[in-house]
Amino acid sequence: MIEIRRESINLPVRARDSHKGSYGRVLLLCGSGKYSGAAYFSAQAAVNTGSGLVFLSTPRRIRPILAAKLNEPILIGRSVKDFRCDAALIGCGLGLSPSSAQLVKSQLFAKASPLVVDADAITLIAKNRLALEKSPRKLVLTPHEGEFCRLVPDYDSSRREEFAQNFAKQNKCVLVLKGHRTLTATESGELFVNTTGNPGMAKGGSGDVLAGIITSLIGQGISPSVAAYTGVWLHGAAGDVAAEKYGEYSMTPTDMLCTLKTVMRQVQQLG
Repeated sequence: MIEIRRESINLPVRARDSHKGSYGRVLLLCGSGKYSGAAYFSAQAAVNTGSGLVFLSTPRRIRPILAAKLNEPILIGRSVKDFRCDAALIGCGLGLSPSSAQLVKSQLFAKASPLVVDADAITLIAKNRLALEKSPRKLVLTPHEGEFCRLVPDYDSSRREEFAQNFAKQNKCVLVLKGHRTLTATESGELFVNTTGNPGMAKGGSGDVLAGIITSLIGQGISPSVAAYTGVWLHGAAGDVAAEKYGEYSMTPTDMLCTLKTVMRQVQQLG
């Protein structure tokens, strides 16, 4: 098991002659009538982590809400068949409707770029594990322990590391098992444990920020496994800066979007 610390984090140097196309097109299939905030957090996190172009696919009824809050992401509809991108995310605030289930299924079987699967999408996949096993895409799953229990009903938290490794190997995916000292397991058997973060991050929306960060890093050309543990570290570090500034009780995921910029600058400066 490898502990992820500051010295493990390396971000690619941005070339002087680069442009927005150099830093990835990411597609986020997030949000529903009740959960516009989840779409906001994931999209803004992707922007703040350096994505060149962020496309946010949401239901029409919440697009005016998001348009008032988001400046950089491009808002599009749910019809994304054959949409070309460098990485995609599905699940943040997606809801559990039949249409959401169909969207998840269609994305799992699309022969496309890596796909980050979070929140409601994990719950929907748990009802059809065969779809997960047969997906041709490189998958990164980011469940908290409650969601992981839906995927693995016999999960034993006292054997957390073992279950994480076995799941990633059996399903040929990257697994980010969130919680205190979040674990990142790879299909090759590697296991990374995070060293950043604090209890102030235990608020709705925090996981959406993480999903956006990981998707952004993959879109910029970082391998899914490295993007996963790097994103977890950056997310926790942003939480630590927010806790120092506002306190664990009062800090919010919105604060973390701001402190993420501080952490990204620090990492870039230290090289």
